Amino acid sequence: MTITCFIRYEIDPFGKAAFEEYARNWGQVIPRCGADLIGYFAPHEGSATTAYAAYNIENLAAYEAYRARLAADPASKANYELAKREKFILKEDRMFLKLASGPHAKLVLP
Repeated sequence: MTITCFIRYEIDPFGKAAFEEYARNWGQVIPRCGADLIGYFAPHEGSATTAYAAYNIENLAAYEAYRARLAADPASKANYELAKREKFILKEDRMFLKLASGPHAKLVLP
């Protein structure tokens, strides 16, 4: 059963550009380390302080192995250092959910 990790970030409203750099960096690292990245989402309109990320992983055991690969990855370490140095992430919440609505019908365009 695939699970999806959802991450909710509270970011500094003046750190949006730094968060977007951080997100682009994860776009390379996360798939290389074994998770199926859905994406990072930065504020566009409305809240200037809420951002999200989501990725799929096979199960919690696969998640633990993925986290070990992240910890050893030089680009991952550099990205964590970017966040630590620039302090644009004020809060981070992570949760794991399973898809309850599938299978879905194919998209029909009008």
